[in-house]
Amino acid sequence: GEVELVEFVDSIIELSAASPSAGWVAGVIGVHPWQLALFDDEAQQEMWAEDPARMHSSSYNPTGKAVRVDGGYEVSGRWSFSSGCDHCRGVNLGAIVRPAAGEEVVVPEYRSFLLHPDQYVIEDNWDVAGLRGTGSKDIVVEPTFVPEHRSQSHVDYALGAPLPGQQVNPGPLYRMPWSVVFNMALASSILGSARGYIETWTAETATRRIPPGVALADDPLTQRRLAEATWTLDAAIATVRNDAIDLYRRAEAGDAPTMAERGHYRWRMNRGCELVGDAEVGLHRSASGRTIFRDHPLHVRFQDIQGGLGHAFLVPDAL
Repeated sequence: GEVELVEFVDSIIELSAASPSAGWVAGVIGVHPWQLALFDDEAQQEMWAEDPARMHSSSYNPTGKAVRVDGGYEVSGRWSFSSGCDHCRGVNLGAIVRPAAGEEVVVPEYRSFLLHPDQYVIEDNWDVAGLRGTGSKDIVVEPTFVPEHRSQSHVDYALGAPLPGQQVNPGPLYRMPWSVVFNMALASSILGSARGYIETWTAETATRRIPPGVALADDPLTQRRLAEATWTLDAAIATVRNDAIDLYRRAEAGDAPTMAERGHYRWRMNRGCELVGDAEVGLHRSASGRTIFRDHPLHVRFQDIQGGLGHAFLVPDAL
């Protein structure tokens, strides 16, 4: 629908509050058509000409290999964490291109490579504690050819270079920085999941009593813990929404954010997720020892959020 970015953010937050795995997949898979719209139109036609609703998954961590060959690239290897891959017919994989024989490369080029279903295999190794419903399985690729039109340089994304897809998709949506938009999809999922956790925590705590029959809902310390967690979440969501609005308005005006400004956008959303994750830990510790049981309503929600915070785009530490 090419709606404004903040509507995408709001949708992912709402979905994640109901189901963290569904929201995570909707955010990740939902941002892929936006990226593919920046590819050469030939790649877009191959994906969508017969089925405009066709989806593709991704795994951008450059753990596989790509070598430049005549007319494109030879891609091979293994990639992990391809969320929603079972529902997709195609995958976008990240790799750093190895130069062809005799070719001198000054700056290693990180690229995305779009593969069709007959070019890869899904390995079901997704046995995890959190975000189980995302089905973020491994993608295994034997050496396969990817033509030039199904590849996109992340260096071009970073430098704001003209992209092939912008010729056929000239709207403001397609003039926003890739790293910030993708990061925002993940952050929105974490914040929505945290909203669902706080709602569940509140419902569970409202009926709890501690000796000698004191209702926790009337305990000032419990009230303050909940108030602080809620304020932190509200502030983080407000920040992401404001930045989504700002990004879109700047794109409408043809104002491209600098690298420093992109860093600020990403710092704000990731810092918000980090603080919300810490607040969730505090609530969880006060939620009774019964949360250790896997059938407790808070157990899986806690694991979902903490698992999501381990994504490379959300972790503040070097990986």
